[in-house]
Amino acid sequence: MKKIFLFLILGSLLITGCSIRKKDASEEFSKKIEKASSYYVEGSMDIINNEDTYTYDVKVSYQKDNNYKVELTNISNNHKQVILRNSDGVYVMTHKSTQLLKSNKFEVISI
Repeated sequence: MKKIFLFLILGSLLITGCSIRKKDASEEFSKKIEKASSYYVEGSMDIINNEDTYTYDVKVSYQKDNNYKVELTNISNNHKQVILRNSDGVYVMTHKSTQLLKSNKFEVISI
């Protein structure tokens, strides 16, 4: 009985401690991102379209003054798309494996 009681107390302290820490960590992370002059993030994204699911590897690089590069790679067919924004404009490039298939340039319009 003592072991069960001790386990419940430790479990509740662990859960309570993690939830409080999680809130502080997310706020701290948000503040650091706002102050950062650049960052790099990698992740995975699932797009669900009706009954189809598409999984993408996502890589994002950001530099101050709203310069960024977003790389999206479809896991199933290795199709790659790159979105690049710099002082010249916004470019969208479509790749299949290592071959550049298409490149489009868009003007940046401030709203």
